[in-house]
Amino acid sequence: MTAVQVWRELSEVPDDALAASRSVVTIGNFDGMHLGHQHVVQRAREVAGEVDVATVVAVTFDPHPIAVLRPEHAPPTLTTIDERLRLLGEAGVDAVLVVPFSREIAAWTPQEFIDRILVASLHAKAVVVGANFRFGNRAAGDVHTLGDAGRTQDFSVEAVELDGGPQVWSSTYVRTCLAAGDVAGAAEALGRPFVTRGAVIKGDQRGRELGFPTANVPVVAGAAAPADGVYAGWMRRLDGADGGTMHPVAISVGTNPTFDGQRDRRVEAYVLDRTDLDLYGVEVEVVFVDRIRGMVRFDGIDALLVAIADDVERTREILGA
Repeated sequence: MTAVQVWRELSEVPDDALAASRSVVTIGNFDGMHLGHQHVVQRAREVAGEVDVATVVAVTFDPHPIAVLRPEHAPPTLTTIDERLRLLGEAGVDAVLVVPFSREIAAWTPQEFIDRILVASLHAKAVVVGANFRFGNRAAGDVHTLGDAGRTQDFSVEAVELDGGPQVWSSTYVRTCLAAGDVAGAAEALGRPFVTRGAVIKGDQRGRELGFPTANVPVVAGAAAPADGVYAGWMRRLDGADGGTMHPVAISVGTNPTFDGQRDRRVEAYVLDRTDLDLYGVEVEVVFVDRIRGMVRFDGIDALLVAIADDVERTREILGA
């Protein structure tokens, strides 16, 4: 698959090329790139074939608009901007315009947004968005606004109905699942398991002392993570050193309440039956499959060891490892 083109400013968009060939545009935050997002992109790809346009462009925003307008209410992010770009490319877009969101852009009227981005920069021949799409100052614009503009500015508009069953798929729904520890529910909405990535740090090495050494990855401030508890999942190195092998892991998320002193939340992954791995400083990906239990403060080491052994066996059963 060809790498997706990325434009991080309007000035980077190849205006002449798009003016000649036009584009099909889809717009959204696309945080998490859940199945609802993927279906919108798939429909944009289909529309491109119907109107004989080669280029599908996704317009997204960084940072999240709420992080600029009401930072105290900013939702935890499901994906970094780089992960979002990769997932958009895998879903089928050819290029992504990352709008550097600011209060100035937030003040644009819906018509200014249409004129500057859809018409002058991307030369849209068609626009495909979710049915609940809103844009412009105070979210005054919607799909009807787009449709009215399109009739006079030479682009068609299609609104894709929200889907997902009784609970429609949305980034908010995925965050709600994660906050409840329901990683299986999050995976159903995402169309893939929830993952967290990061460099392995040196922890307190208590797991090593207990016979269950863990790879510790900090939970990044502002990033979504499953609720504190124990999970079954997989882990792989991202440096390619072992060919991308997926290792079965029992995962703990939290602050280790049995031991005093740790305050930062971590994702701690124990690779089943392995005590020989040296992963300090290595970038890893931890994949969450299912929840085993909530986080518990144990009265002593013996009770903790019994619980860990049970967690490991339940991980084997869940993963078939």
